[in-house]
Amino acid sequence: MVNEELYRLIHDAKNGDKHAYNDLVGMYNAKVYRHAFAMTNDRMEAEDIAQEAFIKAFYSLHRLENEYAFVSWMTRIVHNLCMDRIKKKKREGKKHEKMKENLTFQDRQSYQDQHLNTKLTIEEAMQRLTKEHRAVISLCDIQGFTYEEMATILKVPLGTIKSRIYSARNQLKKHLLRGEDNE
Repeated sequence: MVNEELYRLIHDAKNGDKHAYNDLVGMYNAKVYRHAFAMTNDRMEAEDIAQEAFIKAFYSLHRLENEYAFVSWMTRIVHNLCMDRIKKKKREGKKHEKMKENLTFQDRQSYQDQHLNTKLTIEEAMQRLTKEHRAVISLCDIQGFTYEEMATILKVPLGTIKSRIYSARNQLKKHLLRGEDNE
């Protein structure tokens, strides 16, 4: 679709045209889902986040000042929802860890052996990254955003983006290599 047609579609959706908004959802649904999945590594969670992001965007679209910023704006909504879900899971994970402390030594050893002896997939390695590193890998290497666009979406300086990309790629490589060593 030519950019002018896309921006007209965004403009129409912004002015309440539900058909235009449905067209936008169709165009960006896969991209939104991919980013959410890269951040959460959970298909159901990613679907929920994508749906929630489009609902939130629909009700907030009137606040979008520039149609040309739609993709960055939409990605920011998805990113924020992912970060909220990750924080929530982390809190729930701490509760799980406390429960795990009550396991016997043999149960704990069995649990560790199961997890250490499996080969890491890219998705598993991604989940071992910090949420900041997952975000830049997803935005850059999966979604194809430029460093400048990522700086805008994540609201951090360009130098921070470059540093995070470098660090994230190195960490991802280390996790993948360590996973292969455990076979």
